[in-house]
Amino acid sequence: VHAGAQGAEEYSKVDEIPYDFIRKRLTVIAKWEDNSAIMITKGALENVLAVCTHIQVGDEKNTFDSAAQAKVMERLEQWSAQGFRVLGLAVKPADAQKHPYSTADESDLTFMGFLLFFDPPKPQVAETIQELARLGIRLKVITGDNRLVARHTAQVVGLDDAKLLSGAELDHLSDEALWHAVEETTIFSEVNPNEKERIILALKKRGHVVGYMGDGINDAPSLHSADVGISVANAVDVAREAADLVLLEQNLDVLRDGVIQGRKTFANTLKYVFMATSANFGNMFSMAGASLFLPFLPMLPKQILLINFLTDLPEMTIASDHVDEVLVERPRRMDIQFIRRFMLVFGSLSSVFDYAMFILLMWVMKVNQQTFHTGWFIESVLSAGVVVYAMRTRLPFLRSKPSRTMLLMTVVVLLFAIFLPYSPLAGLLGFVPLPLPLLLIIFGVVVLYFFTAEMTKRWFYKGMRNRG
Repeated sequence: VHAGAQGAEEYSKVDEIPYDFIRKRLTVIAKWEDNSAIMITKGALENVLAVCTHIQVGDEKNTFDSAAQAKVMERLEQWSAQGFRVLGLAVKPADAQKHPYSTADESDLTFMGFLLFFDPPKPQVAETIQELARLGIRLKVITGDNRLVARHTAQVVGLDDAKLLSGAELDHLSDEALWHAVEETTIFSEVNPNEKERIILALKKRGHVVGYMGDGINDAPSLHSADVGISVANAVDVAREAADLVLLEQNLDVLRDGVIQGRKTFANTLKYVFMATSANFGNMFSMAGASLFLPFLPMLPKQILLINFLTDLPEMTIASDHVDEVLVERPRRMDIQFIRRFMLVFGSLSSVFDYAMFILLMWVMKVNQQTFHTGWFIESVLSAGVVVYAMRTRLPFLRSKPSRTMLLMTVVVLLFAIFLPYSPLAGLLGFVPLPLPLLLIIFGVVVLYFFTAEMTKRWFYKGMRNRG
């Protein structure tokens, strides 16, 4: 440093040797008003020490021998164990006329001292990590910091017994070995961007859905490679652009809330898929079978469209439905085979009661065509409306509370379907008023269908657990 300099504003920049993830150093050449120049290098302590031949101790410039290096490394270990990120700073005289400078010029520097940074985890992080673990989310710490800093940070957030793997150790692992190591390792320290990406790809290879959170330039490749890239509002531009999600709050609780809301949305989406596929399969199977032996159409086209419209209204409110805790506590995936089995079982059950209704109407009650259409219309709407409350949950229906919106819409639709044959619109739609005994029979069939569906549901999910 120039003896007469009072501040950085008295220097002007001459050249720069940019930082890269191999050297882990940044070098700037600056000159003073008298054209005397200085090279200033900062970076990871070990990488800065690698290009130093001297050390400044007070006013003395000493040779950087093994004893001095041992003292510096001792300081590094002490500070790192306390959670400080330690950088090194070194200088040497430079030539202001020379241009450009290259990495070859980073030699024979004098070590000047340390730069210490401390960024403690937020107080609630440990609790949030525990909540994420309860939700089935495993945390991996992937950092460029040295193993002592990484270990200290992990202990602060509650990862006391975590297994650690360094970037140097990772480089000696084959891809197949890394696939096994990522399952057991929680902390990856001293890793560069390429190694971070290798870890992400290894986790994906093992079948995990990987979310990666980062805010620096070196995080961009991993943000791209992860299934879900997450960054923060104050991250560098390249990280924000590479991320799928950008958090506006510096709080991991946002992630936990997002996971819970995502799982609720997924669970409610599956409810709709289960109900729609099983109902459509059952209705079409019933319609096709009835057409073979009935002397008239089982249902007029306008009546079918009205049934579809009315039964869809309560199902549309599933988006606001409450979700059982059991469906939120661990991650789930779309299982087409499971959906197919559900459709076949509950669609077939729906058809069984449809055929039972056909037999009651045609051969027991011996009704005419319009009465048949009216009876099956009311039975179809009522059974679809009430069976939702058995199928929307894996628990016994009394232990799972539906949303108020769903209840209200179901009541409105059921009352509308019951009173429609008695309204002025009945003739237009081909309906006739039903006698009270027939209405009671329909109600009985619907109640029996509901409780049969409830028992079938318990058998179905018990069988799935045993199979799993």
